[in-house]
Amino acid sequence: MTRAANGTLMPRTPGLVLHAAAFYDFTVWLSMFGREPAFREKILDLARIEPGDKVLDVGCGTGTLAITAKRRVGPVGTVYGIDASREMIARAAMKARKARVEVVFQNAAAQALPFPDAQFDAVLNTVMLHHLPRKAREQCAQEIRRVLKPGGRVLVVEFATPPRKKKGFFAHLHRHGHLSLDDLTTVLGDAGLTIVESGAVGIGDLHFALATAPSIT
Repeated sequence: MTRAANGTLMPRTPGLVLHAAAFYDFTVWLSMFGREPAFREKILDLARIEPGDKVLDVGCGTGTLAITAKRRVGPVGTVYGIDASREMIARAAMKARKARVEVVFQNAAAQALPFPDAQFDAVLNTVMLHHLPRKAREQCAQEIRRVLKPGGRVLVVEFATPPRKKKGFFAHLHRHGHLSLDDLTTVLGDAGLTIVESGAVGIGDLHFALATAPSIT
């Protein structure tokens, strides 16, 4: 167990936790060839984020996507971001203050989300799930289903190509793992979520799966 910034205990994350927050931002910018703003908007489009939504970004990193989501949901909507790295959360909070955007950032583990059941209209999870071992991935998916409102949406985005098959300078920068599209749909389906759309993001070798939580009948 580790202790979050608010003093509560959180389970130790079994996967890779990234801590070099400033370098992370630079690497993302470099690997996207400066197209990061377009990528963030594309993610929100795929997740069908709308004004007034309550959104959770799981593995929010330095908060860029969460800040963009807050601008999309507007003053009536709310956005939360969680990350296992305190350094990432600190940088995310600083960026939100600088942008004058209100996002709630918390230091927490993806496999033990610190929220009550059925809280969110949408959950985002981008290039993070591959950092977790299989059991923790399953726990994360189950937690996402738990905090989604009935009929709520989750969008998972991951790298499609194993690093060993990449070539060139950006292959050296990209030391992440990957998950196949089948891996994504399986882990979400096993958690009781229904896949509604999947495929290529259209940027690099990223792919996505969009799923919904069961509706009340």
